[in-house]
Amino acid sequence: MRNDEPPEDDGWTEEADPESVARKILLDQLSIKARSRRELEDRLARRNVPEDVAGRLLDRFEEVGLVDDEAFARAWVEGRQRSRGLARTALAVELRRKGVADETAKTVLAEVDPGDEEETARVLVRKKLRSMRGLEEQVAVRRLVGMLARKGYSSGVAYAVVRAELGAEWASDD
Repeated sequence: MRNDEPPEDDGWTEEADPESVARKILLDQLSIKARSRRELEDRLARRNVPEDVAGRLLDRFEEVGLVDDEAFARAWVEGRQRSRGLARTALAVELRRKGVADETAKTVLAEVDPGDEEETARVLVRKKLRSMRGLEEQVAVRRLVGMLARKGYSSGVAYAVVRAELGAEWASDD
């Protein structure tokens, strides 16, 4: 929450039922976007919802399918691959930050096709190459490999893709 925003009306009053307030908070959060269980736990803790009430409600929300870390992780991975071109390594870090269990993250990330990941790296390099026309090859390689590394690609994949794309780019310039 930014400092210039008014405090959220979370329904807390002296006589408010903690379970009703917590349910409202959860439904409000889930109506904005999908969230992991830990993100919701953290939100409830920040709003001073008792742990036993939070746990009970989150368990119930999982039972009815409103909170599903595996579905959340799949959607997160698909969206971040599409929008940012992230590799599995970077996605694993993001899922960990979101509170998704390592086993769930491994299951979801195992579904990522390495061929698709490499093609995404190629698209990223081609796009970036457009702005690197006048650079020396070494400088271009360093910048492109660095970009892919920041997106979680291994050095082997990054160098292979960059060399292949630079070779194609310089061959087309002749």
